[in-house]
Amino acid sequence: METRIKIGVSRCLLGDRVRYDGGHKRDPFLTDTLSIYVDYTPVCPEVEAGFPIPREAFRLVGDPEKPVMITSKTGKDITDVMEKWSQRRVRELEKESLFGFIFKKDSPSSGMERVKVYNEKGMAEKKGVGIFAGIFMQHFPLIPVEEEGRLHDPILRENFIESIFSLKAWRETLSLRKSMAYIIDFHTRHKLLIMAHSVNHYRLMGRLVAVGKGRPISEVYREYEALLMEALKLKATVKKNANVLQHMMGYFKKDLSLYEKKELNEIIDQYRREYIPLIVPITLINHYVYKYEQGYLRKQVYLNPHPIALKLRNHS
Repeated sequence: METRIKIGVSRCLLGDRVRYDGGHKRDPFLTDTLSIYVDYTPVCPEVEAGFPIPREAFRLVGDPEKPVMITSKTGKDITDVMEKWSQRRVRELEKESLFGFIFKKDSPSSGMERVKVYNEKGMAEKKGVGIFAGIFMQHFPLIPVEEEGRLHDPILRENFIESIFSLKAWRETLSLRKSMAYIIDFHTRHKLLIMAHSVNHYRLMGRLVAVGKGRPISEVYREYEALLMEALKLKATVKKNANVLQHMMGYFKKDLSLYEKKELNEIIDQYRREYIPLIVPITLINHYVYKYEQGYLRKQVYLNPHPIALKLRNHS
């Protein structure tokens, strides 16, 4: 199955003038770069819920755990309208088979985290979640989500994009007849990628695959998917990546010359010290994979988890 990756996105981030003031918040990375690899399903909660352009700005007030949405000048309570529309919209989005969603930061409808919630004195605390964003995340707990502001962080950007490409690979496995053989194949190819995010999940998923033949296959699939997406939410840090790089080096212990071992060790150490980006040791290991025909590592998604043109591993 070859499927385009479809991602939901706050419509203003694509340059559409749907904000309360008639403006937009076009994000060049989303429109000019990521759009080459994904198709967008744009969503503007406030416009789709029936509010005009331009309109009064909205704000969240009250309890950060269950805030009320009001118009900022007239104080009209529009919570019920927004919640009912959001519940309908997420049910509609089930048909889209989304691989992820990118929200607008700070938005009272679409902010994923740290949205301002005002108390009775008019003081704001950044403890809220936008009404639509909260309902979406509750309805689709396994789908990767991010905000455009956080995507400016290179580590969070790579983490999100790695997650959506991994989910694509998993759904391609789901499209096949349910079989432990397909789960084992997927897990074998993604082992090092999972390890780079969470050694604990790597072990849990390994045990699940090992004993899976004695359990109902649908149950194994559900549990494996939940563990996979849970693992991918955890950041692949420099320390975790360095551990995986050292692990891969072990596969060449009978192949590398003393000089090559010394060079690779030094490159990994330079990465660990954050002198060089991850792409440098990855490129060297990929070279050795082909030079020494290392079949197991050649299959590892970790070495090529997303299009190289996105340059996600070029940051130091």
